Amino acid sequence: MGNRGMEELIPAVNRLHEALSSAGQSCCLHLPQIAVVGEQSAGKSSVLENFVGRDFLPRGSGIVTRRPLILQLLNSDKEYGEFFHCKGKKFTDFDEIRQEIETETIRLTGSNKGISPVPITLKIYSPHVLNLTLVDLPGITKMPVGDQPADIEYQIRDMIMQYICKENCLILAVTPANTDLANSDALKLAKDVDPQGQRTIGVITKLDLMDKGTDAKEILENRLLPLRRGYIGVVNRSQKDIDGKKNIMAALTSERNFFLSHPAYKHMAERMGTPYLQRTLNQQLTNHIRDALPAFRNHLHSQLLALNKEAEEYKKFSPDDATRRTKTLLQLVQRLAVDFEKLIEGSGDKVDMVNLSGGARINKIFHERFPSELVMIESDETKLRQEINYAIRNIHGVRTGLFTPDMAFEAIVKKQISNLKAPCIKFIDMVNQELITTVYQCIGKLSAFPQLREETERIVITEIREQENKCREQVLLLIDIQLAYINTKHEDFIGFTNMKNSKFREMCVIHKGWLTISNIGIMRGGAKEFWFILSTESLSWYKDEEEKEKKYMLPLENLKLKDVGKGFMSSKFVFAIYNTELRNVYKGYRCLELACNSQEELDSWKASLLRAGVYPEKIAQESTDPQLERQVETIRNLVDSYMSIIYKTMRDLMPKTIMHLMINNVKEFISSELLAQLYALGECSALMDEAPEQRQRREEVLRKHSALKEALTVIGEISTSTFTTPLPPPVDSSWIQHLRYKHERICAYFFIFFPNCNALYPTFFPRRQPPAIPGVK
Repeated sequence: MGNRGMEELIPAVNRLHEALSSAGQSCCLHLPQIAVVGEQSAGKSSVLENFVGRDFLPRGSGIVTRRPLILQLLNSDKEYGEFFHCKGKKFTDFDEIRQEIETETIRLTGSNKGISPVPITLKIYSPHVLNLTLVDLPGITKMPVGDQPADIEYQIRDMIMQYICKENCLILAVTPANTDLANSDALKLAKDVDPQGQRTIGVITKLDLMDKGTDAKEILENRLLPLRRGYIGVVNRSQKDIDGKKNIMAALTSERNFFLSHPAYKHMAERMGTPYLQRTLNQQLTNHIRDALPAFRNHLHSQLLALNKEAEEYKKFSPDDATRRTKTLLQLVQRLAVDFEKLIEGSGDKVDMVNLSGGARINKIFHERFPSELVMIESDETKLRQEINYAIRNIHGVRTGLFTPDMAFEAIVKKQISNLKAPCIKFIDMVNQELITTVYQCIGKLSAFPQLREETERIVITEIREQENKCREQVLLLIDIQLAYINTKHEDFIGFTNMKNSKFREMCVIHKGWLTISNIGIMRGGAKEFWFILSTESLSWYKDEEEKEKKYMLPLENLKLKDVGKGFMSSKFVFAIYNTELRNVYKGYRCLELACNSQEELDSWKASLLRAGVYPEKIAQESTDPQLERQVETIRNLVDSYMSIIYKTMRDLMPKTIMHLMINNVKEFISSELLAQLYALGECSALMDEAPEQRQRREEVLRKHSALKEALTVIGEISTSTFTTPLPPPVDSSWIQHLRYKHERICAYFFIFFPNCNALYPTFFPRRQPPAIPGVK
C-alpha cells in the first residue's frame, strides 16, 4: 500500500486498547478509533462483515447490536478470533463468534432488548483484512420494542455520543440510499459533534435497492449535501443472499460488477465499494493515530505521574509478608508523628489557603479567644461597683469610715481572681478540642487499616485526656497561688502608699475632655474652652491637652450638679456645678457653667460626675454618700490596677502551661510512646489487616499504574513514519442547518407526546434549549 509503518501503527494502538482496558481505564474512549453510526437496518453489520469476509455478527429484527462492539482487525497469516473476556481462547468457527457475542450481550442486558454501554472487545486475525479498529454501535431507533424503556432512543443516542464526542474518534456515518439523506440521523449526530466535518466519512448503502430511474450519483460525487471527506458507496448482500448463504467473496465480486456496469457509477467505480472503503478507513485511521499520539502520550504521562507516589507506597506493602506488615506499621506511626508536629508547628508541606487548622487555631485561642474571655469578666461595671459599695459599708459596720478600707480591696480582688477559674478551664477545653481535631486529621490517613486506626485513636485520645486533667489541676493551682497572697508591693501596682504619686492620680482619672466655661467668659469678652480632667478627688482644667499649664483645681467636696437651659442662639449643651454650702466654687462665682458640643458629650460628663460622687440636685440622698462614692471609685481603680497585673500574668502563663503540659507532652507521646503501646497490644498482625475497599483501591492503583507504564512502552515502540493524505478543503455545509431545523421540529413534536423525556434533551443538545413550534404551546 506504500504507507510505511501502517502495518504496525494500528496493531500498536490495539495493544494500547487492551492494556488500558485491563486496568479498567476509560482512556480507551480517547484512543483513535472509528465509530460506526447509523439507523437500524442501515447495513452497518453487513459493511463490517464485508471487511472481514465472514458472517460473524448477530442478525435479526429490532435492536440486534445492544452493546458496543470494539472490533480490532489485524492482518495475519491465520484466521481466528479472540474475545477480551475470553483471553487465551481462539475462535476459528465464526458461528461460535456470533454465539459468543449474543451470549455476552444477554449476560449484561438480559433478553428483553435492553442495552448496555459496556463494550465487547473482539480481535479478528485474518489474511483478508487490513488493520482497522472500529466500534459497532447500536442502531438509532425511534420507538421502543417490547418491554424496552420509553426513552430507548435517548439511551442509544447518549451511548453514541460517548464515543463520537471524542476528538480522536473518526465517525463512519452509514445511511441507506433508499431513504432521504437530509433526514439521516447518523449525519445529524455527526454534524452536532463535528460541525467542520473533519472527522466524518459518509457511507451510502443499499444502492442496488433504489427505485428504477433514480440513483445517488450527485451524492457520491459530493455535489448534493456535500461532506468534507465525501461519500463512499457500497453494495451489501440482500436478505435473500444471506438466507441463501451467499459467500461474501462472491458478494464483493458482485459489488464490483455493479459499480463497473451501472451507468451512473461506472466513471467512479475505482472509488466505490467495500475494498476501497476499507483502504480509505485504514489510511484515515493511520493518519489520525499519528496526529493524536503526541497528545495522548502526554495524557498518559500526566496520569502516570499522578499515580507514581501512591503506587510506590502500595508496592512497599505486602499483605502476606509479616516483615513488610511490621515495617509498614512503623512507617505509618512515624508519619503520624511527623504530620502531627507539622500541623502544630506550622511547617507542613501543604499550606491550607482556605481555613485555619492545627497550631494556627490554637494560636488564635491563645491570643484572641482567651484575652476576650478575660475582658468579658470586667464587662459588668454596675455590678462590680455595687459589690465594692457593699464591701466598704459592711467593713465599717455601724461606724462611718473616714478612710478607704484595704480589706474591701482585698475581698474584691480575691473574688475577681476566683472568677478567672471558669475562663481558664474553658481555655483548656478549647485547646483540648483543637488537639483532638488535629489528631483526627492525622489519624484519618490510617483509614486503610481500620483496626490500627481505631487503636491509635483510642490510645492517643486517652493520653490527651490525661494531659488535660494534669493541665487543669496545674492551672487551678496557679489561681490558688494568686489567691494566697495579694502582693500590693508589686512594682506595677498603684497602692495606698502611692496615693500622692502622679501615676496613681492618673489611675484615678475618671474622664477627660474639652469643655467651655460659659458664664465666666461672658464677663471677660467671650466663652473660653479648656481641657478638663475629672478624677476621684477633683475637677481640674488646663490650657490645652498637653496638661502643662494648669488653670485651676476644684475639689469635689460638697459639689452638686444641675441642668441649665440653652441660651438664646446657642447650640451648646450646658450643665452647672455648685456648692451645697453656698460657697463659691471658683473665685467669686457661686456656680460654674460648663458647655458641651453634643448631647452625647453631656451624658458622658454627667455619668462620670456620678462616679465621682457629684450628684444632680433632684436625686434623693439614699445611698448616695459622695465620700462613699469616692471610696468606691478609689477601690475600683486599685482593683483595676491589681487585676491588670493578674490578667497580664495569666495571659502569659496559661499558653505556656498548656504548651508544656498538653501540646508538647502529646507530641512526645506520639513520637516515642505510641508505637510501644501498639506493640504491647500483642496483635500487630491483626492491626495491619486492610479494609476491603483499601485492598480494592491498592489493587486498582497498581493495575492502573502497570497498564499506563505498558501503554507508554507501546507508544515508545510505535513508528509514525507513515505517509499522510491532506484533509480535503471545506465544503458548503449550509444544508446541515436545514437538516438540523427539521430534526428539532421532530424532537419538539416528540416532547409534546412524551413530556417526561424533556429532561434528557440537554444530554444530546447541550448548546440549545428544546425547540419551539409556532402555534404550539
